[in-house]
Amino acid sequence: MVYRASRGRKQAKKGVQLTIMVVGSSGTGRTTFVNTLIEQPLLPHRSQQLLRDPENPRSEVDPTLAQQAAADAHIERKVEIKQHNVELDEDGMRIALTVVDTPGFGDGIDNENCFQEISSYLERQYDDILAEESRIKRNPRFRDNRVHALLYFIQPTGHALREMDIELMRRLSPRVNVIPVIGKADSLTPSELKSFKKRIMEDIEYYGIPVYNFPYDPEEDDEDTIADNRELRGLLPFAIVGAEEEIMINGEAVRGRRYPWGIVEVDNEDHSDFTPLRRALLASHLTDLKEITHDFLYENYRTEKLSRSVTGGDQNDQVLPEDMATQSVRLKEEQLRREEEKLREIELKVQREIQLKRQELLAKEDSLKVLEARLAAQGQNHEY
Repeated sequence: MVYRASRGRKQAKKGVQLTIMVVGSSGTGRTTFVNTLIEQPLLPHRSQQLLRDPENPRSEVDPTLAQQAAADAHIERKVEIKQHNVELDEDGMRIALTVVDTPGFGDGIDNENCFQEISSYLERQYDDILAEESRIKRNPRFRDNRVHALLYFIQPTGHALREMDIELMRRLSPRVNVIPVIGKADSLTPSELKSFKKRIMEDIEYYGIPVYNFPYDPEEDDEDTIADNRELRGLLPFAIVGAEEEIMINGEAVRGRRYPWGIVEVDNEDHSDFTPLRRALLASHLTDLKEITHDFLYENYRTEKLSRSVTGGDQNDQVLPEDMATQSVRLKEEQLRREEEKLREIELKVQREIQLKRQELLAKEDSLKVLEARLAAQGQNHEY
């Protein structure tokens, strides 16, 4: 389930559908990252709601809206799940990109509902696929909305993962490819950022969180693929800097942020991991993310779901990893047996209809013979 360069070329003309989810507390740079990724203002900033003209980022703040927002500041926001669709052209390949945003995540005191809402959303997409696969006649216009990658934005505290970070990644990693990201990484010094990255990966390893680590097979993959995956794995978690506006550097317009101490360029790999992450999502690892979602994450969910329906077990029952392969084969065989029975029933029905038609034709032939005999007999009587 690793990337092959030829796969991308095969899909270049056909186009491909990709869904990514962005999750993170307010202020982690989630919205800016998405808008920088697709180079257009797809997601609205929260502050835009306070402007006189929300469509114009340079518009003045509406005092009435600002006062209302201040008055409602004590009210906890519930997490929302919003889909945004956009068409991209990446080196001649069309990508129908769906971005699933989660505004309100982590803004409450008790964020248990956030975990459940996101997990339920991911599982509903799997349920839709499972239901579609069970149909005798498939819907040709059915849209696969499974999430292929979840970018989790970690606050740049410089310390370690928070309990909420650990809980979210641990709960969602069995359902989606989780890619940890440090948002607004330019708020840390290079040495602080390096140390923070190391602590995060140590926590992920300690708690056994299976994040997407750019897998490769030393026996099957070529040297370039192995080197690329090792390099991307070494960047985890990705330190991201986003910017929706351009600044001038030596007469050239670049995306970046200007500070009193210098300039941070978004597309400069010495300043930010934005470019390697974008390249992985929209090019080199797009196919691999989709295949792992279908062949591993969805198949595991499907096995759990069908095993509960067969055994009548509680939804909280866990399927042991060593039993998953056996159960998956058994359930697939059972589904195949049912489909074969349906085909046999259809075949028998068709055979019965053919037999009836044949009997009707024979009866008509007999009637015609009787009629011909009568006509012949009447002709002979006229001759006499």
